[in-house]
Amino acid sequence: MAAPTTVVFDIGQVLIEWDPRHLYRELFEGYEDLMEHFLETVCTPAWNLEQDRGRPWDEAVATLTAAYPDCAELIRAYHERWEDMVPGPMPGTPEILLELKGRGTPVYSITNFSAEKFVLARQRFDFLNVFDGIVVSGEERLVKPDPAIFRLLLDRYGLVAEDCFFIDDSAANVEAARMVGMVAHHFSSADRLRGELEGLGLL
Repeated sequence: MAAPTTVVFDIGQVLIEWDPRHLYRELFEGYEDLMEHFLETVCTPAWNLEQDRGRPWDEAVATLTAAYPDCAELIRAYHERWEDMVPGPMPGTPEILLELKGRGTPVYSITNFSAEKFVLARQRFDFLNVFDGIVVSGEERLVKPDPAIFRLLLDRYGLVAEDCFFIDDSAANVEAARMVGMVAHHFSSADRLRGELEGLGLL
């Protein structure tokens, strides 16, 4: 089988770091257990995923605040202070992206990301503007690991699945990429990723 020629990146926890705890450790200072309880029961991953699926943030905050009025300020902070959850780039990975781009390798992205917040991320991180094409879940109202979002990338940009090397920190998303025919890498570190890309002759 021919080696892949195109690299497809996830963004959160691959190219930029994102974790609500960066914000909520400040808001719950000294009360780690209460913070974890809040993130498990109020501003949950499932609630956040609906913004990645296209739900407007104002609607999301209003709905959750109505259900948990005592937590209104904490809920609003998830929206209003979202950038505090993103301390910076993931170590080493943006450099890999830029090296690939510099070598003329086609680079794309499929990301579960709120359309509203992705605007902020692209303003802050210039390397998010070098892709040859991006599929943003919040714009498409599709989220990984739905195979449809992978097929959308392929169809929109005329790519062949077997030519694509997909990188994601989620095992479920990696498996979905493989199901549509992509070569896929479960991201854990830039060093390990670099080693695999070198083995494929992409770096």
